[in-house]
Amino acid sequence: MRKLEEVRKSGKISWLRPDGKCQVTVEYGYEGMPCHISAVVLSTQHAPDASREEIEKACIEVIKASLPASLLTSYTQFHINPIGRFVTGGPRADCCLTGRKIIADTYGGVGRHGGGVFSGKDASKVDRSAAYMCRWVAKHIVASGLAKHCEVQVSYTIGKAEPVSVEVLSDCSFLTSDELARRVKETFSFKPADIIEAPGLKNPIFSATTNYGHFDKADLPWEKLDSSRIDMLQKA
Repeated sequence: MRKLEEVRKSGKISWLRPDGKCQVTVEYGYEGMPCHISAVVLSTQHAPDASREEIEKACIEVIKASLPASLLTSYTQFHINPIGRFVTGGPRADCCLTGRKIIADTYGGVGRHGGGVFSGKDASKVDRSAAYMCRWVAKHIVASGLAKHCEVQVSYTIGKAEPVSVEVLSDCSFLTSDELARRVKETFSFKPADIIEAPGLKNPIFSATTNYGHFDKADLPWEKLDSSRIDMLQKA
């Protein structure tokens, strides 16, 4: 979608219009690593005079320029504007919008995610701030060498500062989940006030999350590692 926006704004493809969506279906193999992209669905708004053939050709070029060539094979299916022409877009075409899709904003189907949407909430809402915290903690666990894959789950109850549950699921072979969770709780505080303060969530940083998801953007604080916390995890 970033590449599609790039070629639209540059004028390289003059008939492209702003509305659109994409879905990439990935097959995973050994140790949960991606091994094959089985299908790519790309729907894009276009000018009335654009032909079906030029839309398909241009969109497939954009897909191939964006996704790893090693994962695209002769078996990968491309579905371009599968319901037909897409001339009218935005709220004029679809006004039943209910908020940002949290799976699209986070990990796709790879990581489990619960709670409400992020956008539109300040950091006092744990739907948003605790999800950032879980990512921050998981990145530190992987960086410390304790696991290659890690998922952190936290849950709260209204009126209580301490979470009712902190769970760590990982492929760590030498520590139990309970032991890993104990190390995490010794290293990080999950109190709402602390998860706002530690990564600086009161700062005006959120414009970077208005599109293309909330994660995997290097300048955002929940993507940055703290070497002292890595040391604490290793020594715990």
